[in-house]
Amino acid sequence: MKLTWLGHACFLAEQDGCRVLLDPYTGVEGYPPLADRKLRVHKILCSHGHFDHNAVDQAEVVPFDGPCPFTVRTVETFHDGQGGALRGNNTIHILTAGGVSVAHLGDLGHQLSEEQVKAVGPLDAVLIPVGGFYTIDAAGARAVCDALKPKCVIPMHYRHAPYGLPAVGGVEDFLALWPAPEVRRLEGASLDVDGSARGVIVPGFTGEG
Repeated sequence: MKLTWLGHACFLAEQDGCRVLLDPYTGVEGYPPLADRKLRVHKILCSHGHFDHNAVDQAEVVPFDGPCPFTVRTVETFHDGQGGALRGNNTIHILTAGGVSVAHLGDLGHQLSEEQVKAVGPLDAVLIPVGGFYTIDAAGARAVCDALKPKCVIPMHYRHAPYGLPAVGGVEDFLALWPAPEVRRLEGASLDVDGSARGVIVPGFTGEG
């Protein structure tokens, strides 16, 4: 499965020609509009209804010729630590294709229960918010990773000036919680998830997709 970070919490997942867009954004400081990239995708999945995660009008949805290679499961969670009282619900999407499973945690705002961890299941990669304020922070994200035990971790939803929501933190506090040899920074925005990657992988933002 090929993953491309398009900025903020937005990823493009590709398998056998099928393209799934996760949490498209609009109006996030510094990032160019997704619409500028003229994305053509076969499915859009959104974790919740906020502008920076459900901007479905930023891409064109086209039919896929053939059976979809992706299996998608969901686990319902909350956008905050008060049962959704502050910011509502949040949906985790688990995509499986090509023998690997990837979970996009959206704007998760709390630690997962044992039942939720079991429902998510084994993962080759997790896409996890780390910037805090609207979501779990660096320490909270590390604890979620310890509970899920994915093979590799891809942080998202953080500020790297001039990109990102002003209130959220950067990625460095999260990376500091891992031994340095376990952290790998990519120059490009894409990576192939084949079950062999380990540790924390930080894609670069290229504005392409």
